[in-house]
Amino acid sequence: MKTANRPKTEGISRRQFLKNSATAASLTALTAGIQAKAYAAGTGAIKIGLIGCGGRGAGAAVQALNASRRAKLVAMADAFQDRLERSYQAISGKHPDRTDVPAKRRFVGMDAYAKVIDADVDMVLLTTPPGFRPLHFEAAVKANKHIFMEKPVAVDSPGIRKMIAANKQAKKKGLLVAVGLNIRHQNNAREVIKRIHDGAIGKITFLRAYGNNAGVWVRPRQPGQTEMEYQMRNWYYFNWLCGDLIVEQTVHALDLINWAMQDHPVEAQGIGGRQVRVGPDYGEIFDNHAVEYTYGDGTKMFLFCRHIRGCWNSFGGIAHGTKGDADISKGTLNLHGAEPLRFERGVAGHQAEHDNLFAALDAGRPYNEGDYGISSTMTAILGRMATYSGQVVKWDQAIKSDTDLGPKRYAWDAEAPINPGKDKMYPCAMPGITKPY
Repeated sequence: MKTANRPKTEGISRRQFLKNSATAASLTALTAGIQAKAYAAGTGAIKIGLIGCGGRGAGAAVQALNASRRAKLVAMADAFQDRLERSYQAISGKHPDRTDVPAKRRFVGMDAYAKVIDADVDMVLLTTPPGFRPLHFEAAVKANKHIFMEKPVAVDSPGIRKMIAANKQAKKKGLLVAVGLNIRHQNNAREVIKRIHDGAIGKITFLRAYGNNAGVWVRPRQPGQTEMEYQMRNWYYFNWLCGDLIVEQTVHALDLINWAMQDHPVEAQGIGGRQVRVGPDYGEIFDNHAVEYTYGDGTKMFLFCRHIRGCWNSFGGIAHGTKGDADISKGTLNLHGAEPLRFERGVAGHQAEHDNLFAALDAGRPYNEGDYGISSTMTAILGRMATYSGQVVKWDQAIKSDTDLGPKRYAWDAEAPINPGKDKMYPCAMPGITKPY
């Protein structure tokens, strides 16, 4: 396999920054806002607040501090004290000189996010379980903060609609918005996508996406835990917090396909269930999904994702065309009659996404990844609706769904959105019975 010459890696082009986000008006607003805080001039600290102190949160904070010498972590929030303290130790161990988070700026509880937003920060990192993302994003935009948020950006259609509305406001205000779909920032993926869009593989005939792995952690119930605390600790297994594996993890693969197609699907149908991961410890989510998506031009995409040990694992997105195929996540191009071409990854995506965000901040460039973050998340939700119901689910109907998975209140004494039965098992979706919308 031939390796392509490594192209320039100084960041995403202006054209890519502008796509799906900026207008001349937003550029003017952004530049004015940045100059007011001396960002464009390259002086002054960029004060960051971290909301969500799990492993991904600590990683994102370190990567943000890596990206700019002017970045300084000044406030942190998490639902749990122990997670916040572990995260603080991890971050300060990497960047002791730019981690300035005394006890008075370490906030704990369901409302801790609001205290970080109010703590005189310039940017927030939103890395809680995704069920909280719309609430936190809306608050950060209202408070005029620049934002990095992890994927996915919602777990249900009401959350998607809230994100759409808040992102429109972010654009009007000229706020920078980054979404943690990190593969988009890898050199090899960008090079392959460019060639797909330039017609190198010909007309796309079909696409494949995979999200197959052994699964994630289980955190057993502890004595004295309330149901709300248990679900928050074991968040991956509850849809109001994670959206199921097809939303929480496989959104990456679905995003690659939408990127290649420059669109989102118009409908989906599929199958899924709980075959192996069954029991009180596994909440309500499925352990396997298989979805056929249809795009507006009739192109089909086939998705397989599962969390089952001892099986074939694969992750990524592949486009097949009349002249060859392209593996986007691996950065390879296979044209008929030619030697396969492989592109170098370059800077790892998790770091590159912060490098590109801070480069835009320094230069006064518009930067908003919200549109594709929202679209790819809704693509994943559409797939879950299809597998849970066993029906053909239309995009236009799905995005209007009023099914809100969250609790009536975000508080420790609030009723959890779902509760176990007498057998300690949580009810889960049943295809043929569960309604799609």
